Amino acid sequence: MRIDDLRALALFDGLTDDQLGQLIDDGAELAVEIGRELFREGEHADFWWVLVDGSIDLMRHVGRETTLVGKMLPGLWAGGFRAWDEHGVYLATGVGASAGRVLRVPAGALRDRFNAWFPFGQHFIEGLYGTARAIESTARQRESLVTLGRLAAGLAHEINNPAAAAVRAADALEAECQTLLASLGTLARAEISAGQFTALDELRREIQPPADHDPLAVADREDALSSWVAGRGIEHEWLIAPPLAAAGVDLDWCERVAAVLAGPPLESGLKWVASTLSAATLLAEVKDSTRRISELVAAVKSYSQMDRSSMQRIDVTEGIESTLTMLAHKLRDGVSVVRDYGPDVPAVEVHAGELNQVWTNLIDNAIDAMHGSGTLRITTRAEDDDVLIEIADTGPGMPPDVAARAFEAFFTTKDIGKGTGLGLDIARRIVVERHAGTIAIDSQQGETVLRVRLPVRPPARRT
Repeated sequence: MRIDDLRALALFDGLTDDQLGQLIDDGAELAVEIGRELFREGEHADFWWVLVDGSIDLMRHVGRETTLVGKMLPGLWAGGFRAWDEHGVYLATGVGASAGRVLRVPAGALRDRFNAWFPFGQHFIEGLYGTARAIESTARQRESLVTLGRLAAGLAHEINNPAAAAVRAADALEAECQTLLASLGTLARAEISAGQFTALDELRREIQPPADHDPLAVADREDALSSWVAGRGIEHEWLIAPPLAAAGVDLDWCERVAAVLAGPPLESGLKWVASTLSAATLLAEVKDSTRRISELVAAVKSYSQMDRSSMQRIDVTEGIESTLTMLAHKLRDGVSVVRDYGPDVPAVEVHAGELNQVWTNLIDNAIDAMHGSGTLRITTRAEDDDVLIEIADTGPGMPPDVAARAFEAFFTTKDIGKGTGLGLDIARRIVVERHAGTIAIDSQQGETVLRVRLPVRPPARRT
């Protein structure tokens, strides 16, 4: 490799020919061949790689897949981190994308040259690299833990309600079943005929609960039924009248039952009918509660993308809806959600789990901005070869200087302990670097809109 080869690269501006010659002597020229692996993610970064010509793809393991995260072109470099940190590793795997050459310099030699040529720069880079790595690692870990804790608390709250309802309904159902069996035993001991029981059962089947549940109408029916039952000397009318009233039973129906079961069997007959109605209502509550729990579990699976490949073709509304389910505990009090999903929005090829993290950060920020009261508007529509997603809130808006810095790592306007400043930075990295999309903020007084634009297909797949 010649000095002129390196002189052509802006990376080496300011170095003398002697210094460039020393780098060439320290290192070695290697050929870049298509498909050839030059360095591997996670291994010690023992060499500094400077691309002279050709190109190198940078690949990383994400979940269960290997994904292209960047490309090295002439003048760019990778590795060599052990010159400043003994634990430094390659952040990606370098694979030849087009034929060329690379200068490979041992990290130890790079450290020696820095010490000789830029002694202050050596200490500066060591401090900068170590501090940045420690801060980012800690902050990202905290962001993940905070997000996980917030989602776990919300999910526990969401599951607790239907679970508690199911337990209460099951306990009440047990009591109703005992009442039902006791009333059947009483009817048997009263020696009513088979015809009487058949007629009673037919009257029970006639009952059709009203479609509209008017509390005032139910209360009026309950008062009337209680008076009717008590007037016939039947005790415990408060156990009989409420389920009959809720099912829409009127006095005419009661008179028909009295005609079938005259005398003492009337009480047991009414209790049996009331118990069957209560049991049916409680069973419906159990089914509804367990269905809700099942839906929450399905939402969690959709959100976490369990048992699914990393890159997949999805409807973006599926991920948005599962995120809304995960954050439902924050939407109850005063936040209303307006969904404006376009009817012709195509599926997009994305890393679905990562995209759900974007929706979590954007929606959570929007809810926080409204301080518990406002409107969250989510819009999706197709534009050319892209899908546009807008997440808008009716909060106070961002000042221009804040909006300009919103995507910077560690920048936050939240109080200490309430934010790490990584939410929007992570969203930007996922949208822009992982999916070749764009993300932007349009903020004014009373409204802030986050616009995410995703290509329907990754650029490499377009024809």
